[in-house]
Amino acid sequence: MSDIENIKKLRQSTGAGFKDCNLAIKEANGDIEKAAEILRVKGIAKASKKMGREAKDGVIVVSGDKNKTSLIEVNCETDFVAKNENFIKFVKELSEINNKCSSNMEMLKQSKMSDGKTVEENLVALIAKIGEKITIGKIQTLEHPNSQNFVYQHSVIRDNVSKLGVVVSLETKENNEKFTSFGKQLSMHIAASNPIALNTSDIKKEVIEKELELIAEELKNSGKTDEIAKKISLGKINKFKEENSLMSQNWVMEPKKKVKDIVSEIDIPNLKIKEFIRVKIGE
Repeated sequence: MSDIENIKKLRQSTGAGFKDCNLAIKEANGDIEKAAEILRVKGIAKASKKMGREAKDGVIVVSGDKNKTSLIEVNCETDFVAKNENFIKFVKELSEINNKCSSNMEMLKQSKMSDGKTVEENLVALIAKIGEKITIGKIQTLEHPNSQNFVYQHSVIRDNVSKLGVVVSLETKENNEKFTSFGKQLSMHIAASNPIALNTSDIKKEVIEKELELIAEELKNSGKTDEIAKKISLGKINKFKEENSLMSQNWVMEPKKKVKDIVSEIDIPNLKIKEFIRVKIGE
């Protein structure tokens, strides 16, 4: 077999570039299997170098069904790679595995993919092939008894691959058109309004403390007395909590009402919003 034919065969099996394949075959004295091993080792080295870069682009992929739904964020460096065929194929299979693993990161990384290699091995190979840093970001699975999950995806690239993903879990014994319609609308509301917690009491302490620091900095040179500044600070932090908690947000379809008002008025017995996920690339 000629050197050119060897290079072509090695490129097809590894996805590496012409130059890398040529050098590997020379180093392996024409042994294709040895050359593939050399490329694998070099790929790991290349991948390690790329991991120091920033990966601010990427995709959100959602998998599962209405009872168990998983969301995974996979980051890369550019939008060009986020639309690459090899990248899309990888993230779609990765998303299905993530749902089976219930978003257990260690289990996910060690899981075998359709080619017999682990997720971690394929991730390293993909980084070497594409030439960008690729990382697995946020992963989460929603699965609650007597609940249904509703999904909304925005800026869809293909099928279940997008730039923004929402999953919300609703508990009720009902299963009618009214319930389905509300679930779809609520997932769209979450996408648009970006709540950080279900209720005001659920907002993390460190988030409140950070916001209070920002408010204090804003009021520091305002010339207000301490008493007035304290009242203003209390008003601002209460507004922050209200605007960032799902139940107290203005309902996007009817802004004069709160989400909690809609839940009360919709007349679906024992309806509860159990949990939600919202992930957007770049946030």
